[in-house]
Amino acid sequence: MSLKFEIQPAANPTSEKERTARLADPGFGRVFTDHMAIVRYDQAKGWHDARVESRANFQLDPAVAVLHYAQEIFEGLKAYKRDNGVNLFRPDANARRFRNSAERMAMAPLPEAIFIEAVEQLVRIDSAWIPGGEGSLYLRPFMIASEVFLGVKPSAEYIFAVIASPVGSYFKGGPAPVSIWVSENYTRAAVGGTGAVKCGGNYAASLRAQAEAIEHGCDQVVFLDAVERRYVEELGGMNVFFVFDDGSLSTPPLGTILPGITRDSIIALAKDSGTVVREEPYTIDQWRADATSGKLKEAFACGTAAVISPIGKVRSASGDFSISGGVAGPVAMGLRKKLVDIQYGRATDPHDWVRKVL
Repeated sequence: MSLKFEIQPAANPTSEKERTARLADPGFGRVFTDHMAIVRYDQAKGWHDARVESRANFQLDPAVAVLHYAQEIFEGLKAYKRDNGVNLFRPDANARRFRNSAERMAMAPLPEAIFIEAVEQLVRIDSAWIPGGEGSLYLRPFMIASEVFLGVKPSAEYIFAVIASPVGSYFKGGPAPVSIWVSENYTRAAVGGTGAVKCGGNYAASLRAQAEAIEHGCDQVVFLDAVERRYVEELGGMNVFFVFDDGSLSTPPLGTILPGITRDSIIALAKDSGTVVREEPYTIDQWRADATSGKLKEAFACGTAAVISPIGKVRSASGDFSISGGVAGPVAMGLRKKLVDIQYGRATDPHDWVRKVL
């Protein structure tokens, strides 16, 4: 299924001078482009009224379903400026994950072709907002339940929209190792829950644990499994990898964690070079022992925003430990360079991940 988008350019777009000023140091998720894409759904019409229009506030009834029953999902992907155009990176994977999230949350599944078209149309009309250098245009597709009712049932109406935010390089001066706090009081997800879904509730549930990490002087929190409180799962918003002295990589298996697109890309790139990659459970005690013995050479987190973040120190109520002296390792940085070069069109794309928009 596909829809034709009606394009309604902003009547008063940001001036070139003001846009240039905002792009000088956009930070992350603080500056927004002039337009948004929007598609509506109801059970009678299905998906309809596809438009690109001026970015504006939604008018929502106080009884709208999303405000009471949290039927909401989102995605995150980027558009990259290359020498002669603009790239998207694996939007088909985001579209597929978005559809899977909708099905788990009992929401109307959005056809993948509509997801991709909405993203591309927004990138085309707001391409002037893409920063140069290592900057990019962060794209946030999301869907909310918009039916007005008070009753516990799936909504019959939805709004799908895409907004965009220019972002600079996530790290000033290059990726620096982060410190993480092991959450022993809070868990992120359980078997049968929504851990594999990109929904706001998962992130809301992680905020208290993230605050605890900051209270202990750490940058991020890492969660353990909800049953035995032993197995490493993921950080508050990123997947995690381990690099061993035999050159192999390990990462927690899917199930209760988010199937990260950056995670999947790293696995593929590592295997391309002949690296053994295991998707298997790994306990926090084993992590500590392997770091102490030297068997573990590197650990890093990965996600759309930061790509790869080396992990230098792990703190917990049971004691602290460091990994490889707390410095960024060659495996993490090598994989990061390979991935980023593909995203910006500076290297060959062996998996046909790049989609050219302009």
